[in-house]
Amino acid sequence: MPGKDKAALRENSPYNAAITREQFLFYEMRTTAMLVCEGLSKEKIIETIVSDNLFQYPTEKSVRKMASACLRRLDAMNDTELVQAMAYQPSDVSKQVCLYAMMKQYRLVWDFMITVIGSKYRNLDTSFSKVDLNTYILRLQEQDDWVATWSDSTVTKVKQVLAKILVENEYLDSLDSERLNPVLISTLLENAIRNDGQELALPAFNCLS
Repeated sequence: MPGKDKAALRENSPYNAAITREQFLFYEMRTTAMLVCEGLSKEKIIETIVSDNLFQYPTEKSVRKMASACLRRLDAMNDTELVQAMAYQPSDVSKQVCLYAMMKQYRLVWDFMITVIGSKYRNLDTSFSKVDLNTYILRLQEQDDWVATWSDSTVTKVKQVLAKILVENEYLDSLDSERLNPVLISTLLENAIRNDGQELALPAFNCLS
């Protein structure tokens, strides 16, 4: 497919494969959120992260890119209380907020958590396997011409990152696990989601009431 056509498909699609580079990033998100809570400007936050090498990455370019990615996720939540929770709440609460930030920033993660994981909880179906990941991606490829152009290696990496997100948030005990755990949403996050009118997202956190 000519480059111009692919660019048009990418431009018109709500999906991208950025999570293959910008993964769960819990430590990085927490660090960035703390700097936001200190009242620093975005430019100062990035410069602080870079100059002090707070992410412990090998190159300045990679640090700068990930700092910008973290700021975009925090912005996507549009909620100062959630940013503060990301920075200072216990890790289990902070990780849930980190997951919600990913959902808000990446349509790929939003749809996966709602249409796959949320549907599982709604239907009291605790099974989970690679088949669920494969089916989700295949459905996207049928619906979206841009996703249909993704290489096999990109698709494989996307599925790996989605599975790792579930493990890091204790939905799964391990990458080999085939059973979803009954996660419990934090009250803080539940209230924030309701206040934002995003109740559609609640089943993704096993909140069905």
